[in-house]
Amino acid sequence: MKKKIMAATLAAMLVMGMTGVSVNAKSENKDKTEGTTFVYGTTGYSEEMGDAGLNPHDNYSGWSCLRYGVGETLFKYNDNMEIEPWLATDYEFTDDNTVKITLRDGVKFSSGRDMDGEAVKECLDDLIANHDRAPSDMKIDKIEADGMMVTIHTTEACPAIINYLGDPYGAIIDMDYGVQGEGGSANVAGTGPFIATEVSPTEIKLVKNENYWGGEVKTDNVIVKSFSDGSALTAALQTGDIQGTYGLQYDNYALFDGNPDYQISSVATSRCFFGQFNMESELMQDKNVREAIEMGIDKDGFCNVIMENRGVPAVGAFPSSFSYGNDAVKAPSYDPEEAKKLLEESGWKDTDGDGYADKDGKKLSITWLTYPTRLEQPKLAEYAQSTLKDIGIEVNVNNTADHATYAKNGDFDVYVSSLTTAPTGDPEYFFTSTVVSGAAKNYGKYSNSSLDDIIAKMHETFDADERGKLAIEAQQTILDDDAYFFVSHLNMGLVSKSNVSGLTAHPCDYYEITADLEVK
Repeated sequence: MKKKIMAATLAAMLVMGMTGVSVNAKSENKDKTEGTTFVYGTTGYSEEMGDAGLNPHDNYSGWSCLRYGVGETLFKYNDNMEIEPWLATDYEFTDDNTVKITLRDGVKFSSGRDMDGEAVKECLDDLIANHDRAPSDMKIDKIEADGMMVTIHTTEACPAIINYLGDPYGAIIDMDYGVQGEGGSANVAGTGPFIATEVSPTEIKLVKNENYWGGEVKTDNVIVKSFSDGSALTAALQTGDIQGTYGLQYDNYALFDGNPDYQISSVATSRCFFGQFNMESELMQDKNVREAIEMGIDKDGFCNVIMENRGVPAVGAFPSSFSYGNDAVKAPSYDPEEAKKLLEESGWKDTDGDGYADKDGKKLSITWLTYPTRLEQPKLAEYAQSTLKDIGIEVNVNNTADHATYAKNGDFDVYVSSLTTAPTGDPEYFFTSTVVSGAAKNYGKYSNSSLDDIIAKMHETFDADERGKLAIEAQQTILDDDAYFFVSHLNMGLVSKSNVSGLTAHPCDYYEITADLEVK
């Protein structure tokens, strides 16, 4: 029986001096020294966040490939996070384990090669062979190419595969051209409106793709610069060293809001600031301690005061715009007095008058791991340090660019990071990437066989409403286990000079530098 499941239904629950490595793209384009130039400052590009370089088959570098206009995916997300064709034009499930995808004619890689079924097959084969998340997401068994058609066979039913093909790791690149350079210096030949001429872990230089299939590219040159210091980013925008920003420090938005020389494009996203407890830590194995920590964090205060109302308090992994979002689940609320009672139940009480709970002569002290490039996270650590002190918990903050090493080694009690929890417009990604047993980002070693069974069922469920119900059940399971806590969903903003157009915030947190970008 033939099925055609529009992946939009899967998202129907959603209502709403730097050292560069020069890599020459094989195209008719040459480095430009004239024409319009847009200089972009961002806190969203760095090695410590795993997205430096442009190789989509390496960690989260596909985000940079898409964000900066080098690569494109077979499918993309519209403003309602519904999936729609991009490099593909159509698809059809011929059975639960087989999907046929029709490709767009007339698309060329920046290398000059035509994009056809064989090129797409080569790219996806390499993705599955090398990426840490894509194989478990998409369950691809084999891919067949025939002209402008690719047929993907999966080892089991995978209803969300079309959504996953819109994930940045699914950016289609020319494997004949290959990956030029390594790690944060990796360059690729994509199909997008821009071609990278130099790539380093801190800067990317781009020129317009004269042969872009999608029409006129309005800006000749783009330079993407990485910033780890929010004050420096703000100063660079004020002095005109950059003309647009991503990741501006929240208390600095007021400097530009209402100023006719600047404009702000903002949108609610599913990017969430959340913590996971280290379930192998002796302290964190006490459920009362975990729940007390949750009750000791003032989410409203953090969002309203620290984030200047550019964050929304979170209950679960997804914002309220999803039917399976905040309003559908329950979690402990800020309640310092109840938190103290939980600690006392576990024997933690301030016996020496130093303001911190203790037991058997040992102070209740936890290690809070985070990283600096997401500017909200160090601020959250400082805020939690203050509010948790009020209930008798000492918080030692390890705010480090090398957070991934500490996380992998289990050197933390609480690890706070951020993630776009529904980057594919579907709930499955968050659980398979971060929560289920053995997930790549499940650094806290949380394990619950019931949760794993729920996600396994979700993975093979085609009905959108049923997927939403399973997402609610899965979230409630981890919330009841006090294994994860969710603090804030991000209202993402892009700030630019008033003479810049086409720089528009998108709810998926991709698609920043596009063909529509123009400096007047």
